[in-house]
Amino acid sequence: MILNTFSGGQPPNTLPLKASAVTPLFRGQGLFLNKPVVRSIHIRALKTPATTIGPDAKNAAQSTVYAILFTISFTHLLNDMMQSVIPAIYPLLKRNYHFSFTQIGMITFTFQLTASLLQPFVGFYTDIKPKPYSLAVGMTFTLLGLLALSMASGFPFILLAVALIGAGSSVFHPESSRVAHLASGGKKGLAQSIFQLGGNAGSAIGPLLAALIIVPFGQFSIAWFALAAIAGILILVQVGKWYGGHLHLKKASAKTGPLNGQALSTRKVAAAISILLVLIFSKYFYMAGMTSYFTFFLIDKFHLSVQQSQLYLFAFLAAVAAGTVIGGPLGDRFGRKYVIWGSILGAAPFTMLLPYASLGWTVVLAVLIGVVIASAFSAILVYATDLVPGKVGMIAGLFFGFAFGMGGIGSAVLGWLADRTSIDHVFKICAFLPLIGIITAFLPNLQHQKAQSK
Repeated sequence: MILNTFSGGQPPNTLPLKASAVTPLFRGQGLFLNKPVVRSIHIRALKTPATTIGPDAKNAAQSTVYAILFTISFTHLLNDMMQSVIPAIYPLLKRNYHFSFTQIGMITFTFQLTASLLQPFVGFYTDIKPKPYSLAVGMTFTLLGLLALSMASGFPFILLAVALIGAGSSVFHPESSRVAHLASGGKKGLAQSIFQLGGNAGSAIGPLLAALIIVPFGQFSIAWFALAAIAGILILVQVGKWYGGHLHLKKASAKTGPLNGQALSTRKVAAAISILLVLIFSKYFYMAGMTSYFTFFLIDKFHLSVQQSQLYLFAFLAAVAAGTVIGGPLGDRFGRKYVIWGSILGAAPFTMLLPYASLGWTVVLAVLIGVVIASAFSAILVYATDLVPGKVGMIAGLFFGFAFGMGGIGSAVLGWLADRTSIDHVFKICAFLPLIGIITAFLPNLQHQKAQSK
């Protein structure tokens, strides 16, 4: 009989053994070894690193599971579609309850705050103790928030409803991002783009559905969106089953970062993370202005109806969804640093022209801004996970949370500024935010670092 202790066949320098000449030690496994060979094998095992991953696990970790990627992307679409109902109904809430722009900003701030503060902690905890079915739990919070929002009768109750929706987001994003990472098969930029595509598509569809359903039928019709939450829960239970059955690949996928934590010092990693967070600030502060106040800008400047303004907002958000698809694969091919640089700084000429353009050119510029600026996030997130391999949940929670937080703070600050100046003035100020993208020059080139570490 040939010794077949390890997956992959007979170890080197091991002779065939006759069954009659050996002592059975592990009958349950069908393994027959004599004592000298056992001693030799034990020595070899001690020399083998504890983190060695078998060939089957490696092959599984390197295979891109597109069915899971598109499924988690679809649930991301449902999640962000439901969340995008919140800013889409701002004109309705402002008219029905006579809210100020400051109160509108506080609604966004409450939603983004609950979504942002919890995400890093959820990600950190689930890095240590993965919870496959937490995705369905997060969607349940969103379901409860939507039902509460459909029946809310005043400002405090609206804040409570959007806080529940934010709590659902804080659970969904870190864990779903980890599922996308686990199913990526090493194509991390592509996986994040597919995942983000669903979210951005949902954000684009939400205002369109709000214009078709909520604006004509009123606040109570928000309850119809609960059907999407129920569908999401059922799908995420199945994703949780797949996730739970593939947790043994976590260690294999944790080692796919190009630096593996060795080429950069802790100080350089911390500096790079700080730069990425500043870039997130510039991107999401500007995005907060577009998602929360672009409809008001169009209504005020061009005297459009609420439904017409929602259609233009849909065009911008659809462009954001398209830009998301571009960023990840470009980062995989050419390097994420260059995609980050071009995405944020490259949007500056368009943002600076938009406040002065006619209606036709405003739409064109909004679409260009959406495509260019949206390609950054997938590249930023994967770049950060490459800096800190093995901490996908924590990094995803930190960056999603910070993005939501900046969106919330940005919406509140810009709402306060709009009350004291004008919506037009707000867009003229925000136009300069993408210029912050110039600090991307200080990020290390991970492709170069990878080549040096080999």
